[in-house]
Amino acid sequence: QVQLQESGGGSVQAGGSLSLSCAASEYAYSTYSVGWFRQAPGKEREGVAVIVTSSGRTYYHDSVKGRFTISQDSVQNTVYLQMNGLKPEDTAMYYCAASPGILATMWDPRSFGYWGRGTQVTVSS
Repeated sequence: QVQLQESGGGSVQAGGSLSLSCAASEYAYSTYSVGWFRQAPGKEREGVAVIVTSSGRTYYHDSVKGRFTISQDSVQNTVYLQMNGLKPEDTAMYYCAASPGILATMWDPRSFGYWGRGTQVTVSS
């Protein structure tokens, strides 16, 4: 079992920055896909960024490319999401998710077996 704990959400004005953290209790396998998803009220949960823990390879949704950066601290089993140039449409609950291996369908939330409780990000115009 992997337990995930997000932190770092908050409120910011448009154009501002926030950094999210996702701490994992432990990794039983050598490779995990760890992703950040977000869900706004009335909308489906969507993938934002994914990192493969063993290689450090990263993937981004088109809507955040150039603004968000996903990274990891392998020693601390922590994944970060640095969000710059925030827009009101980035407002959502942000969730960390993890699953063993390299996922073929990494943008599908159903591919991930472990989830955190989420942290709220609010961007005002």
